[in-house]
Amino acid sequence: MSTTGTSGVFAREYDAIGRAVEAGFAGGKLIAVSFPDRVPEDAEGDHPVLDRIGDHLAAGDERFDDVEIGLTVPTDERRVLEALRELPVGESSSVSRLTRLAGLDDNDAEDLELVTRALRENPLPIVLPDHRVEGGPYATPGKVRTTLRRVEGL
Repeated sequence: MSTTGTSGVFAREYDAIGRAVEAGFAGGKLIAVSFPDRVPEDAEGDHPVLDRIGDHLAAGDERFDDVEIGLTVPTDERRVLEALRELPVGESSSVSRLTRLAGLDDNDAEDLELVTRALRENPLPIVLPDHRVEGGPYATPGKVRTTLRRVEGL
């Protein structure tokens, strides 16, 4: 999905989660997703990514792998988040399995800590679906995570 040139903050409230989803873009790339209680006054409400998030909250079948993202995280964490992005809709993973998918050793305490840190600090929840990892930690808030897991059949 091309969002060439898009920069700014976009947000919309969703009844399904009882709060807003805020998406930040820079240079056409999605750089942040958060869940404020209400739409910030300076946010615009019309954006195709917000439309797709709404569709996903309703049906649980939307993929976001074509959304251009801009990750500003360390390389090791990026590898974890890229592996997370590959988890298909409706499929969950353990932290250990995600560790292996990222090419790390799930028997190494430092590698497991790297994975849990990447999940906890995930800048793009929903698009990088930490809600699909069993046992977390999560950047996605509880009610949002519960809704996403329900609509995806997890």
